Amino acid sequence: MTKISVQQLLIYPVKGLSSHKCDHVYLKVGHGIPGDRAFALMYKQNATDTSLTTVSWMKKQNFAMQNDWPGLAALHCFYDPDTGTFTVKHKGVELLVADTTTSKGRDLISAFFTGYLAGIYPSQAARHPNRAPLQLVGEFDKTRYPDREAVHISLVSQATIDNLSQLAGQPIDVRRFRPNIVVEGVPAWGEFDWVGKEIQLGTAKIVVTVRINRCLNIDVHPETGERDMRLLSLLQEQFQHTQTGVLAQVISSGSVAIGEELMIMPDVKL
Repeated sequence: MTKISVQQLLIYPVKGLSSHKCDHVYLKVGHGIPGDRAFALMYKQNATDTSLTTVSWMKKQNFAMQNDWPGLAALHCFYDPDTGTFTVKHKGVELLVADTTTSKGRDLISAFFTGYLAGIYPSQAARHPNRAPLQLVGEFDKTRYPDREAVHISLVSQATIDNLSQLAGQPIDVRRFRPNIVVEGVPAWGEFDWVGKEIQLGTAKIVVTVRINRCLNIDVHPETGERDMRLLSLLQEQFQHTQTGVLAQVISSGSVAIGEELMIMPDVKL
């Protein structure tokens, strides 16, 4: 039997912005991966909480999203969890360095992205092309702002991405799909068979809940912010669906590292 193992681990410290590669992550029941989508750029007009570090989960239309603003992908953003420093670069040029642990630093980040969106255009298919002022909300390791209220992590097979690359006639960067965990040793689209199954993942245990329905964000190049591929249309044309990868919930907390094996748990017979 082919070994299924973790090839990549990715988190997205700020919802809608750059991914960070990790050697290992912690999976927490009721939370997912601490540090993943820990911050978000909320439209100020939607503010209801008095503390910006403890803003409750809200639907994604309350935040600046790459799906609406593909130009966000052109920014290379880095968060240092040891210092709380957030850095933004564009084509190697440093545009912003700010401290997320201070009000001044958070205001600098908020003002930067408010100004950045004012200078770019939303996607033609944008569902929420809001130009209201932005405010950075959240706290690393404490809050999470995933798209769905039921906290989750996402997984995709590298073989699935390879199959799509063959169909597209060019390599596809897995970051277009913004997964947390990329696995190898699974046939293309084989992760769909995991729905409803429990999986031992390092010292953690997860249950796969649903396939992921995709949006036009997968058409955006993760480095340039340009819509340079018709991947959503390709999925529909080739498979009559727009799904790639799966979501899972953590049912037993633990850690997982690159190279560790995934074990599909046998179904319990009643």
